[in-house]
Amino acid sequence: MSISVVINTYNSSRTLAKVLDAVKSFDEIVVCDMESTDNTVEIAKKAGARVVTFPKKHYTYADPARNYAIRQAHNDWVLVIDHDEIVTPELRQALYKFVNRPGEVKGIYIPRRNFILDRFRRSSYPDYQLRFFYRDNVNWPSEFNSEPEVNGEVSKLPSNRQELALIHLPASINHLIDRIKRYSAANLSTQGPKNVNLVHVAVLPFATFINTYFVKGAMRYGVAGFISAATDSIGTFYRHAKQYEHNVRHKLVGGADGELPHLLAEAKRESIPQYERILIDEERQREEELAEKRDSDANL
Repeated sequence: MSISVVINTYNSSRTLAKVLDAVKSFDEIVVCDMESTDNTVEIAKKAGARVVTFPKKHYTYADPARNYAIRQAHNDWVLVIDHDEIVTPELRQALYKFVNRPGEVKGIYIPRRNFILDRFRRSSYPDYQLRFFYRDNVNWPSEFNSEPEVNGEVSKLPSNRQELALIHLPASINHLIDRIKRYSAANLSTQGPKNVNLVHVAVLPFATFINTYFVKGAMRYGVAGFISAATDSIGTFYRHAKQYEHNVRHKLVGGADGELPHLLAEAKRESIPQYERILIDEERQREEELAEKRDSDANL
């Protein structure tokens, strides 16, 4: 039996070459690109992948393109990986062994090893991902951060064999910041209106830091753990700040109504004492009368 590897991409040049090199011995590689502006497509084609395109539109996440990408695969069994996930030789061998005798199983959860910069985030393991399935038995909802739905029996690879786990490459600081922006935009577009108060922007970010650093154990990973907790906290703040901005967008100076010049003029006028405003108005009126007189004399 043959296996297709499907990878969704958008400006993924930082990690894509490594990811493609790890899956080069599979029967087919399909890269579904969302109109990248870097050299992602060139890297994919150079590695021998078949590239298909899904219109990016307003999307900041891959889920809307998942079903389309899966349907482009020519083989019945499909392994979906992200542009920053490495498939180990042991995992490849296990998947090919499985498809030769799959029984009634139509999907497999694969463990994933996550990293915080240079540190393996042991507390998040096994972080199971449903990524291997029979193509015609899966539906991947388009909602943000959704999970595929498999029609049929689903199994799991053993978590005590870490060599079978996907390796989730650590994000750079720049990528973490970019992800905060993309995820906050995705959250805004999928969750709709939501009231935001001081608790959301002042308390919840702090609570997120405490949860990541102490409860989830990031403190065990030194500087890398502190950075992880801090970025999680910033992400919470940014998400609610973006929601607040969205809620008050119609009130913003210079917003959709284009009120900037009028509002600035009113603010400037209101900042001048009343007696000074009277003098200014009288001076302006005299200048206008003089201008009219000059125009009149010129026409005689």
